[in-house]
Amino acid sequence: LKPLGSSLGSSHFGPAAPLQRPSAGADRNSSPRAMAPELKKAKTEESEPAEKAGEEAEKGAAEEAKDKGPPPELEQDAPLAKGVKIKEPATFLTQDTTMNCIASGFGNMLMPLTDGGLQFLLAGARCNVGLKAGRYLFEAKVVEFMNPAEDPTARQRSPLPRNQLRAGVAAAVASAFLGDGELSACFDAEGAFIHNGKKQVCSQRFGQGDVVGVLVNLDAQSPNANTISMFKNGKRASQPQPLPDTLKGKPLFPAFTFRNVTVHYNFGPKPLAPLPFTCHMVKDALVKEAVVTAPEKDGTREVLFPVCLPDEGTFDWLDLQQGDKRYTELSDRAVLKWAEKSGFSLPKATGKSSNDKPEAAFGIPMMDDGSVRRVLHAVAPVQARNYVVMEVKGNLLKEERKELAAKWAGTGFKRTAAVMMGEPPADFKKKSQALALKLKQEASDADFRAKKAEEKRKKAQEKRQKQLERERKKAAKLAKKKQEALKKKLEEEKKKKLRAEKGEEAEVEESK
Repeated sequence: LKPLGSSLGSSHFGPAAPLQRPSAGADRNSSPRAMAPELKKAKTEESEPAEKAGEEAEKGAAEEAKDKGPPPELEQDAPLAKGVKIKEPATFLTQDTTMNCIASGFGNMLMPLTDGGLQFLLAGARCNVGLKAGRYLFEAKVVEFMNPAEDPTARQRSPLPRNQLRAGVAAAVASAFLGDGELSACFDAEGAFIHNGKKQVCSQRFGQGDVVGVLVNLDAQSPNANTISMFKNGKRASQPQPLPDTLKGKPLFPAFTFRNVTVHYNFGPKPLAPLPFTCHMVKDALVKEAVVTAPEKDGTREVLFPVCLPDEGTFDWLDLQQGDKRYTELSDRAVLKWAEKSGFSLPKATGKSSNDKPEAAFGIPMMDDGSVRRVLHAVAPVQARNYVVMEVKGNLLKEERKELAAKWAGTGFKRTAAVMMGEPPADFKKKSQALALKLKQEASDADFRAKKAEEKRKKAQEKRQKQLERERKKAAKLAKKKQEALKKKLEEEKKKKLRAEKGEEAEVEESK
């Protein structure tokens, strides 16, 4: 260790030598500034081996991961089927599709109606074969992207993506739209696994021309039991996703949800894109491992016009009857629910809105002009369904009821106007009481939250007022201090001036 001050060329016990400034011709590299690049270079040279070592370690880890590759495929070739196969063809029944879904007569294709506001709504279709056990595959292929023209004057953006396809499974009583509730699960074109409205990215994206295979594994002996997987063009695109608990133990029906695309589906017997292992397809499902939805008996279809009094549980009664899915609701309320499930945010209810005639204010002319209702009423008579026309005011008034029924004349539908009066059944009473209790609880919760918010606002306001009062007092005190200081300064200047004047007078007297 050098003594203190040695860097200045002096000893701690002797006088310091005079500092020498470098001459103009002196070596610039000897100055402290000139030495900085050398030090920096030395530090860089020292850090280079560490950086190289880190890069080599990362490279080695990447190569090791690459060498490991994807997890090993646990699915094995399917054994020869032993047992009786289902006789019914795997297809889509009209009752298990939405009204904007059109199934082709040949070619196994599904197409959506896109006229007017229907281009913004999702279409759904569920297969008539439900899987209870075993391992089965079904496929889908997007053969066409549709791009209907949008209105440039729209104030709001339409739901995205404009072209959409979801492929998955659903329970028999699930919503017509995959991923909407707890009773369905699916993969979408964006590479997400969807259940109960929640998305989790876990697979590759797919688009036009890709063959998407969905493998449903319900084989208890398989290492991938109770899972669903996606394959793209014959190659695994996702790891097996565990089935939600709400779907376990229930028959699972292959289903599709789509918008502005034409879908070619394949239930077998041969896959469009063979997998790395052999697998049976839905068409070859065994009777003991599947259930088949029976089509409705051929006969006269019915269109029902319920005649009810306003605000007497009309729509609650309809919701209770809709559990069996036998009737398709035709109403403005149904269109709004459909729009919500398709990605729209429902407009806020106003005094002009009601369940019978809800106000449509989506900010998109083709959704607000009633074109969806017009197209649905035009296509309804050509589809083999039973309908319930839910118009409280229209069904109650005689002239309007006649006008509504006249639109179905000559369609082959049985027209029934049923008066809903009398003592309601016990299950309806139970549901009405539960609904009334729920509404009462929601109102109570809303009041509680409002009171809490008001108390919080008052506390914040009082705190703000106290803070303003403190700031006002502080400002007043500071102003008073400044005023006193200014007054004191003026007095001193006045005194000084007086002293100066007195000094001048004394000098004059002395001179005299």
